[in-house]
Formats: sequence, C-alpha cells, structure tokens
Amino acid sequence: MSVSRELLIQHVEGKPGKVYYPLIIRESPVPTPAAGEVLVRYKAAALNHRDLFIRQSLYPGIDFNKALLADGYGVVVSVGSGVSRVKVGDPVIAAPMRGWASDPVGPEGSEFHVSGGTKASDSGTGRDYGLLSEDDVEPAPAHLTAVEAAALPLVGLTGWRALVTKSGAAAPGKNILVTGIGGGVALIVLQLAVAHGANVYVTSGSPDKLERAKQLGAKGGVSYKSDTWEKELKAQLPKDRPFLDAIIDGAGGAIVSKGVKLLRTGGVISQYGMTVGPKMDWLMSAVLANIDLRGVTMGSRQEFRDMLKFVGEHKIKPVISKTVKGLDNLDAIEGLFNDMHEGKQFGKLVIEIDSAVDTPSRL
Repeated sequence: MSVSRELLIQHVEGKPGKVYYPLIIRESPVPTPAAGEVLVRYKAAALNHRDLFIRQSLYPGIDFNKALLADGYGVVVSVGSGVSRVKVGDPVIAAPMRGWASDPVGPEGSEFHVSGGTKASDSGTGRDYGLLSEDDVEPAPAHLTAVEAAALPLVGLTGWRALVTKSGAAAPGKNILVTGIGGGVALIVLQLAVAHGANVYVTSGSPDKLERAKQLGAKGGVSYKSDTWEKELKAQLPKDRPFLDAIIDGAGGAIVSKGVKLLRTGGVISQYGMTVGPKMDWLMSAVLANIDLRGVTMGSRQEFRDMLKFVGEHKIKPVISKTVKGLDNLDAIEGLFNDMHEGKQFGKLVIEIDSAVDTPSRL
C-alpha cells in the first residue's frame, strides 16, 4: 500500500448542534519518519464523545483536513535516526494528547490539546499510518488485544486523573459513586477503583447496565431516573461507613444537590464532563460541608504512563461495546456514532483498521 487512508469529516452548512458533518475517506502518501520519529501502522482506533461533538460542530478549532479520533493502537513499522525508546515491530499505544508532561496541577503551557480532528492536532488515529514523535507512543500492555489497547488511552487517562489524582479516594475501603455507568470513562473508573480496593456504586438509567456493572465489581447501584435516587443509594452504603468519600461524575445536572446528601464532610466531586448541560448549581450546603468540586480534563504524560503500568500490573481490560471492521466501512462506522448518540453503548466503540501491508499484528 503506497497510500494511507484517513477518516475525515466534510464541511456542510449548518448551525452548531444542528449540523452533522458527514464522514469521508481521503488518501495521502505514507510519510517517512525523520530524526526522532516513528511510523506506526494502526491496527485499531476508538471513538470518544469528542468525535461526536466535532461532527456536531460543538468542539473548538475543528479542522476538516485532519484525521479524526484520539485513541489508537498500532505497530512500529519504521523509525528515524536517533530513536531509542521503541523499535520496528513493537506494539504501541499513541498518547491521546500533546503538551502536558508531568505537572499534577495542569498543563505546563498553552499548547495542550487532544489528538484528532482539530487545527491544533495532526495526530488523529483514524488512519492507516501515523507519524509520531517517539515520545508520543508507549508500549502497549502485553495482556491487551489490539481492540482493547485502542479502547484504553483517552478514557484510561481521564479516569486515572479523575480517580487517582483528583478524588483522593483510590484506596481500600473508600466509598465511591461513579455516575452514568456504560460510558468509557465511567467503566474504566469502576475497574480502576475496584482494583484499588474501593467500594464502588454506580448510577444508570438502564437496569441492565446496573447489573453488568455489578458483574464488574460494583457493590450496588441506582437508577438516576428516580427522583429519590440519593436516598436509595444511601440505604445501600455500609453501616460502618454510611457515606461517600468521592463522586466521579460526567453528567453534571443535580449532582451537587444530590451528592451533598451522600458525601462525607470534605468529600470530593471529581467532574470530567457535563453531558446534562454546560451549567450546574453550586449550593451553600456544599460550602458548609466543605465539599471540593474538582475539574478534570485528560491528564499528563506521567499520569498516562502511571495508568498504563497499573493496567498492566492488574490485567485490567477495557470493556468493549462493539467493533466494526474496515476504516473505509463508513456505514458501519456511522452505526458506532449512532450508538454513541443514542447512549446505547456499554463500553467502547472500536474500529478494526484492516491492512493490506505485511507488518506485525496482534489482531
């Protein structure tokens, strides 16, 4: 194959939130790595909600000439001079962001961005080949398949920062609530927290998702469709620790008014998203209870490496909702976006990128 296919969106007229940019495939020459660079042949790439927001023109800095998707697993097929961290044949995971090295507070400068689909990034993983700095790939945990490895980066990093760095509750015996179970971040937080020995409770609008979460180690759960879900959850908490230490939330809405009734004094709400709406109330009752609200957006490269190490040590496998085969199988990929838009998924949605190239593969 002398060309690399890229998954892009096509511009059409429409207002943000009303428009839905169609998917297209473009072919471009396979690049050659320069000094310090590696050429990765992608084997699988995964969707995130930001890709849906990009298609709806609800994400900043959209670029119609940049490949979509932030999550990808592949194999190194060529290296430039001076590369020492990886070699040809190594299975790797691409870092889903750039511009944040190690500061636990936040990005060190103004160059932080998430990979794929924007003016700031030409590192989208929805393509056959990716040209990356050797510092922007990490060895894939050996126990993961290509699909599982591709499903891990963005949600794993976000979940790690939300739970480990921000919540202060990643420890044995702590009580944690994870809202909206079924999404990729919520599920990996559940798995990470269980591996840390915490007691995890979940919310969902689906009884089936609540049961599946219990199979993954959740101690209990309630339907957020109930007006009194906080009372129902309180009744499930241990008698010797009848409160939550932290809430890991991606929805927003009434989480503060409900959560303050469950959290211990000085408890934490670790917020990585607000899918219910872009605003939520901060109440005086939360102030009086010394509740901390902590925002989470992705994380640093150091947190990414720490997360991958923990996942490898504990043999954690991301939950996969559905996979489709073929980067140019646009109808099937459209189906993945539909599942995400309708909230049908339980776990990650992944594209297996077919290859006509004779390169090492773990698929």
